[in-house]
Amino acid sequence: MKVLDLKCSHEYRFEGWFASTEEFESQLSRKLVVCLMCSTTEVSRMPSAPRLNLTTSPRGEPVPEVAQAKARTQALAAGLPDAQALQAHALSFMRELIDRTENVGERFAEEARRIHYNEAPTRNIRGVTTPEDAHALLEEGIDVMPLPVPDALKEPLQ
Repeated sequence: MKVLDLKCSHEYRFEGWFASTEEFESQLSRKLVVCLMCSTTEVSRMPSAPRLNLTTSPRGEPVPEVAQAKARTQALAAGLPDAQALQAHALSFMRELIDRTENVGERFAEEARRIHYNEAPTRNIRGVTTPEDAHALLEEGIDVMPLPVPDALKEPLQ
């Protein structure tokens, strides 16, 4: 399989996969290679470097420099949370936030004002409001923060 860097006459760059260089030339001459952005068939091949497997020697032995570089990369990455860990942490935070707040639903703006003006007991609330109402609350000096809650956390699990 050959992976070729291509460019159309409008300067859009893209990648094409072909069985061989000859197959690319054949498809190009038959106007079968098409730019995905502008649909032109005026496509040319860009210079590209071949992909080389440098992780093993020709005898199949690991290359020490590659192994060392891979180990350094893994060590650096170990200090950073991976995507799954980050997502789990965010969901845990959201669950805790939901547990510690009262859902006032569509009455959010009204209830926030009541709390701010000491007409209702002070407590942490969450709910739904329009962007206009949220902006009005901010102008009144009432701190609000939009926080999109994933649907899976809105209702208790069955």
